[in-house]
Amino acid sequence: MTGRSFSLQAAIIGFSIRFRGVVIATACLLFFYGLYGLRHASYDVFPEFIPPRVTIQTEAAGFTPEQVETLVSRPMEIALTGLPGIQRVQSTSIQGLSVVNVLFATSTDIYRARQLVGEQMNVVAQQLPAGVHAPTMTPLTSSAGLVLVIGLTSEQQSLMQLRTLTDWSLRPRLLALPGVAGVSVFGGERRSLQIQVHPDQLILHHIGLDDVLAAAQEATGIQGAGFIDTPNQRVVLQSDGQALTPESLARTVIVRSDNGAVTLGSIATVTEAPIPAFGAASIEGKTGIVVNIWEQYGANTMAVTREIEAALTDFRPQLQGQGITLHADLFRPANFITTALGNATRALLLGGFLVVAVIFLFLFDLRTAAICCATIPLAILIALSLLETLGVTLNAMTLGGLAIAIGEVVDDAVIGVENVTRRLRENRLLVQPASTARVVLDACVEVRSAVVYATFAVIIVFLPVIALPGLSGRLFAPLATAYVLAVMASLAAAVTVVPALCAWLLATPGETRREPPLAGWTARAYERLLARLMRHPRFVIGGMILTTLIGFAALPFLESDFIPDFKEGHLIIHMTAAPGTSLEQSLKLGRQVTEKLRQLPEIRSVAQRVGRASLDEDTYGPHTSEFEVDLNQVDGKASRQIDARVRKALDG
Repeated sequence: MTGRSFSLQAAIIGFSIRFRGVVIATACLLFFYGLYGLRHASYDVFPEFIPPRVTIQTEAAGFTPEQVETLVSRPMEIALTGLPGIQRVQSTSIQGLSVVNVLFATSTDIYRARQLVGEQMNVVAQQLPAGVHAPTMTPLTSSAGLVLVIGLTSEQQSLMQLRTLTDWSLRPRLLALPGVAGVSVFGGERRSLQIQVHPDQLILHHIGLDDVLAAAQEATGIQGAGFIDTPNQRVVLQSDGQALTPESLARTVIVRSDNGAVTLGSIATVTEAPIPAFGAASIEGKTGIVVNIWEQYGANTMAVTREIEAALTDFRPQLQGQGITLHADLFRPANFITTALGNATRALLLGGFLVVAVIFLFLFDLRTAAICCATIPLAILIALSLLETLGVTLNAMTLGGLAIAIGEVVDDAVIGVENVTRRLRENRLLVQPASTARVVLDACVEVRSAVVYATFAVIIVFLPVIALPGLSGRLFAPLATAYVLAVMASLAAAVTVVPALCAWLLATPGETRREPPLAGWTARAYERLLARLMRHPRFVIGGMILTTLIGFAALPFLESDFIPDFKEGHLIIHMTAAPGTSLEQSLKLGRQVTEKLRQLPEIRSVAQRVGRASLDEDTYGPHTSEFEVDLNQVDGKASRQIDARVRKALDG
C-alpha cells in the first residue's frame, strides 16, 4: 500500500476518533434511514431477468394455424426484423391468433423499443388480409409480472353470466388500480346475439346474406342523428333504439314489400348464445373463470397485491349476493416474497446470534462484542438503501446475497476491535501509558491495510458474476451486487464507526483487561499445531494438492441445476394433448388429473393444514392445459417428494 493511501486511511480514522459523536450520530441516521427504506422498498419475486421484450397479438377469427402463420405472423416478423437492437423475433400461430415476441438487446430502452414496434405495426396493419384485426401490443409487464390469479365459480349463475360480470364489472375495476398493467380472463362464455339463418326462408323472400348482415349491423349500431339550429340554441339529436336483446333484434326489418315487412325473426332464429370459445378454465374440478392479473413494469409486487386484495374484499359482497364464489388466492407470488423475507430474516437473526455468541466467547467482553455486532445491521441496511437507489428490487437473489454476506460484514470490525483491545491491554501495563485515542488510532491503522486487501480480494471474486452476460447475468448479478455493497458498507463502517465506538466505549481509565480465556487457549493450541506442521511442509502441501484433486474429480458426479430449489411450495404441471383435441375433452382430462392429484396423501395433508389445496386448470387452447397446485405450507423436501409422486400418478 502506498504512503499516500496509508495516510488517507489514518486521516479518516483520526477524524472518526476525534469527532466520534458526529460519526456515531451519522451512523444512527443511516441506520434509521435504512429501516425506513426497508419498509418502503420495492419487492419482487425475481430480478428482471428477461431482456426487453415486446409482445404483439393479432386476432384472425376463422383462420387456420397455417393461414395465421403465412398471412399474419410471417409478415409481422419480416417487418420487425430490421428494427435496431433486435436480438430475436419469434412467433406462435394458433387457430385465430398470432403472437409475435420481439426481444431486444439488454441495453435497449424498453419504451423506445415499444415506440419503434408501434410504428412498424401501423405499416403492417394496412397489409393484412380482410377480417384480420389490427395488431396490438400487450401491456408492458416484468418477467415475473403475474401478481395474482383469482377464480370465480357459481352454482346459480351460468358461465355466460359469470363472464359478462367479469368482463364488464370486475375487470375494469382491477385495471383502474395503481400498478395493474393487464387482466387476462380465461374460461366462461362471452355473450353474443346470434342470427341463425334458415336458407329456405332466404330463397322464399329472395333475400341474400348481405342483406341480413346489413340489417343486423344497422340495428345493433349507433349512428349520429345530427342537430337542429334555432335562433337561440343548437339542439343535438340522439338516436335510440339499438337492439340489445334477441327480441328487439328479431323485429328488425330487412325489406318491405307489398306483402308486408320481412324481419330477421321471420327468416332466422335470433337468440342469445356464447361465441365460439378458444379456452376454458376449471377450479378444483369445477368449470368457472380464471383471471390472471399482471403488474406494471417495475411495480412493487407487495403493494400491488395489497391494492388488488383490498378491491376484491370490497367486491366480494356483490359476488356473494349473486351466488358467486370468489377464489382470491389461486396463485399469489406475494406468498413467495413473504416466505423469502421470512427465511432471510431468520437467516440474518440466526447468523447474527451465532456471530454475537462467537465474538463474545472469543473477546469475552460485552462492549467489544457490541461494537462488532453493530456493524451487521448497519452494513445490511446501508446496502439495502444503495440497492434501492440503484433501482434494484428486493427479491430472492438480493436477499440471498445479503444473507451470505453476514459472515463477511462483521469480519472487518472483528479484526479492528480485537487489535484495539489487545493494544489497550498492553498499553495499560506500560509505566507511562498513552492516551486511549492514540492507542485506538495506532491499532486501527496497524491492521487497516490487511483488512482493505482482504475485502477487495473478496469483491474481486464476485466481479465476474456481476459481469456475466445473458440470462445468467441478469439473474445472478443482483445477488453479487447485494453482496459487494454489503461488504463495502462493512468496510466503510470498520474505518469510521468502529474506531469511534472503540474510543467511546473502551476508554475506561484504570481498567485492566485480561486476555480472553478461549482466545488464549485457541492461540496456544494453534501455535503447537503450527509448529508441528512447519516441521513437515511437504506433507501439508501434498495434502492440499490431494484435496484439490479430489474436489476436481468429484465435479462430474455432482448434480447441476440452473437455479436452486425454492421452498415456495408451488407446483405447476403443464400438459399438452394431441393437436385437435376439443375443449370438452381437455376439460375432461383436466378433471381426471385433478382427481388423481387429490388422491395423493401429501396434497390431502396440505388441504387439512391450510383449509384447502387450490387446484386450478387453465385450458389456453383446444389441446394445451396448465395445472397449478398451491402447496404453500410444504417445505422443499416435501415438494420434491410430491413432484415425484405426481409424475408417477400421471404416468399411470
